[in-house]
Amino acid sequence: MAATRLIALHKNKGKSVAACLKSRTDYAQNPDKTNKGELVSSYECSPLTADEEFMLSKRQYELVTGRRQKNDVIAYQIRQSFKPGEITAEEANKVGYELAMRFTKGKYAFIVATHTDREHIHNHIIYNSTALDSTRKFRDFLLSGLAVQRLSDLICLEHQLSVIEIKPYRERQKRTLYPPRESNRDKLCAVIDNILLNEKPASFEGFLQKLEQQGYEIKRGKYTSVKGARQKRFIRFRTLGAGYSEEELKAVISGETEHHPRQKQKRIVPEQKFQMLVDIQAKLAEGKSMGYARWAKRYNLKEMSKTLIFLQEHKIGSIKEMQERVDAATARYHELGDSIKAAEARMAEIAVLRTHIVNYARTRPVYDAYRKAGYSKRFLEAHREEITLHKAAKAAFDEAGLKKLPKAKDLSIEYAALLKKKKEAYPDYRKARDEMQELMKAQKNVEMFFAEKKDTAEKEPTR
Repeated sequence: MAATRLIALHKNKGKSVAACLKSRTDYAQNPDKTNKGELVSSYECSPLTADEEFMLSKRQYELVTGRRQKNDVIAYQIRQSFKPGEITAEEANKVGYELAMRFTKGKYAFIVATHTDREHIHNHIIYNSTALDSTRKFRDFLLSGLAVQRLSDLICLEHQLSVIEIKPYRERQKRTLYPPRESNRDKLCAVIDNILLNEKPASFEGFLQKLEQQGYEIKRGKYTSVKGARQKRFIRFRTLGAGYSEEELKAVISGETEHHPRQKQKRIVPEQKFQMLVDIQAKLAEGKSMGYARWAKRYNLKEMSKTLIFLQEHKIGSIKEMQERVDAATARYHELGDSIKAAEARMAEIAVLRTHIVNYARTRPVYDAYRKAGYSKRFLEAHREEITLHKAAKAAFDEAGLKKLPKAKDLSIEYAALLKKKKEAYPDYRKARDEMQELMKAQKNVEMFFAEKKDTAEKEPTR
């Protein structure tokens, strides 16, 4: 089973055509991806000088035809990916070579590089946009990507490989379970687990040396950190979670405690909830077709079924109960919201008041000296900033009606308590908001559904 894609390679801004060709061909022939270059084949060019030979044909094209390249397409690339475990790298390279030869009909030079750095083996086929006889350019025709895919499927069938079966839209299944992704931290934890449980280093320095043998770069300092081969940033041990800090690792190595590998958390896909019904009459008035109306009727029936299940789960059996639940959820939501807003307002007041108290204490000696100087203009010009801050703080205290200034420490304690209260209230606030929105959405669906049923019944002729 091979998936293909045809890509036009363009000239990058600020780079020459030769530099762009070299960059693309060098990436395709990366020794780390192509088994040190053994999985690279070519047609009418050498893999080592493919970019230069492509450029030579472009210069000959200009001499032969007298035309210069107008667009910035310098070459084309076909990516061909195979199902994991279905094909060997050598056979994949042969299949890619055959695909390139039959698609270009032998009129364009190309290279085929087979990459094995991923779980799925895949080919990078790069062919020149200029023909071998230097008289024409490759023209990317309509649905060329589909033509490549069909030719690739035909070649796969000839080599007894599976192909992708295109199912009708109704038979396609949406992917709801996603494969877990292993982060750099997960990989590092797995390497640490293997070293501690199987290799059992004698010292922490020996443990770091074993990490270096695994390809990790060590940065020693106040906090030891490591970086893998393809990582951009260092990772500190203490950020890996419980059981992986530098002190805990040293305790495990010395035999004081046992190491317990971290359990991976599975990604949970939330269950899809019901959505709002479609107002079919309003959509028809906007100009929607009768086909849309038929789809909307089926959609509304499905979403109404989900809505009824929601009502049964929440034990709501009448319109009156529904309104009571909506009112209660709305009141709870606004109550929690007002509490959070009050805490935020008081926290803002404390922050401003604390700033004024600090400024008042810091500038008081300067203001006392200014007063003793008889409010001298020269003294004011020399200490205008301190005096302005002192006056602003005093004006704020008078406006707040403070006869005695509170201590900055007490204000900090109150601020911390309000912040804690706010953080604790947020989960309940979000839960109340979601509950209110779901109940209001269910109420709207019920009202719309029964209103539509009533209109339909009125429009039906009586017998």
